[in-house]
Amino acid sequence: MSNVRYSFDEIIDRRDTGCVKWDAEVSRASESSPLSGGKDIIPLWVADMDFAVAPAIQEAVRQRAAHPVFGYTHVQDDYYDAVISWFSRRHQWNIQREWILYTTGVVPAMSVAIKALTMPGERVLILSPDYNCFFSSIKNNGCEVAETMLRQNRSTQDHFEVDWDDFEAQCADEKTTVFLLCNPHNPTGRVWTRDELQRMADICHQHQVRIVSDEIHCELIMPGHTFVPMGTVDPDAIILNSPSKSFNIAGLMMANIICQDAATRRRLDRAININGCAMSIRLPPRP
Repeated sequence: MSNVRYSFDEIIDRRDTGCVKWDAEVSRASESSPLSGGKDIIPLWVADMDFAVAPAIQEAVRQRAAHPVFGYTHVQDDYYDAVISWFSRRHQWNIQREWILYTTGVVPAMSVAIKALTMPGERVLILSPDYNCFFSSIKNNGCEVAETMLRQNRSTQDHFEVDWDDFEAQCADEKTTVFLLCNPHNPTGRVWTRDELQRMADICHQHQVRIVSDEIHCELIMPGHTFVPMGTVDPDAIILNSPSKSFNIAGLMMANIICQDAATRRRLDRAININGCAMSIRLPPRP
C-alpha cells in the first residue's frame, strides 16, 4: 500500500447508500419541502466526513469480507496492541492491556459509565453548550443534568473558558457524583490545556466527583494546539475513545472504555453486559 496516495480532493457521493448524514436528512426535508425534495440541503448536523476512508483501512475490510462467514467474533490481541501503541506514540500515554474494555460506540460507553458510577437521582455535571447525547445519556439513566455554562474569553472573544467558581459550586453539591467531560470539547472546539485539566481534576477529587472523559475527537486538532489525555492527568478518570471520528469509520461500531482501577472496571464491565453494549466475545487478557 506504500504507493497509494490519499486524496482529499475526490468528491464522494453518499446519497442513496443508507447514509444517515445525507439520506435521512434529505428524506425529512422532502416531507416538509416537497418542491425541492430536500436536494438543496447541505447536512452539517452529524460528525462524519465525506472523504474516502484511508486505502489501508479499505484493504483490511476487503480482506476480512473475503472470508465467507460473518459469525460471532472476539476482540483479538492485535486490536489492543494497536490502541496501546497509538496512544503511546501519539500522546505519551502508556495504557495497560487490562485497562481497556471494548464496546460498540462512545455513546453506549457513556451510558455504561453513568450506569456504573451513579444512582438514580444523582447529578452529572457537564460543560454547556454540549453534545446532545450527553443530556440524553444522563436522563436515560435516571440522573439529573447539572450544567456549568462556558464563557467566551472577555478580552479576545476567540475561545471559551470554564467558569471555575460555578464549576466548583456544582461539584460541591452533594448530589453531584460524576463530571462528564468532552475533551476536546464539542461543539466549541476547545482543546483543554494540561493546566485546565489538572484544575478540573483537583476540584473533582476535592469533592469526590468521578471524571468520565469523552475523547472521541482527540486526533482532530488544529496546529498550535496539543491534545492531552485526561488519563495522563487523573489516573482515576474513565476515558472513552474510538477511532471512528479520526478515521471516518463510525459504521464499524467500535470504542474503548479505559479505566485503570480494577474495582471500577468490574462495575463498568457489568454495566456493559447489562446494557448489551458489547457484541463481540471478550476473552481474558493473555498472561
